[in-house]
Amino acid sequence: MNHEHDLRKTLITRRTELEERVRRIDTQLNHREEPPAADFAEQASEQENLEVLRALESEGRSELALVEAALARLDAGEHGRCQHCGGEIAPARLSALPWTDSCIACAR
Repeated sequence: MNHEHDLRKTLITRRTELEERVRRIDTQLNHREEPPAADFAEQASEQENLEVLRALESEGRSELALVEAALARLDAGEHGRCQHCGGEIAPARLSALPWTDSCIACAR
């Protein structure tokens, strides 16, 4: 049970970190107070920065969904079982990726 408690704590900590990251990025994307730059080169640079922020936000939301799903599997007593083949997920893989839902063979 101690392992489950540690795992839950790790997942909750990661969820909190991801929620904060997504919130900060969302604030940067949607609550900009600066007018667009007048210079075309600066506008291009700003657009590239916005694209990077959008990609980071999308990545954060995707990982957040994986963490939420892992917490749901933990609550259902299904964490550590591959969602594809039903086999056990190696403890080393779970240590590295506690939100994974697949064994290494199915992940390939």
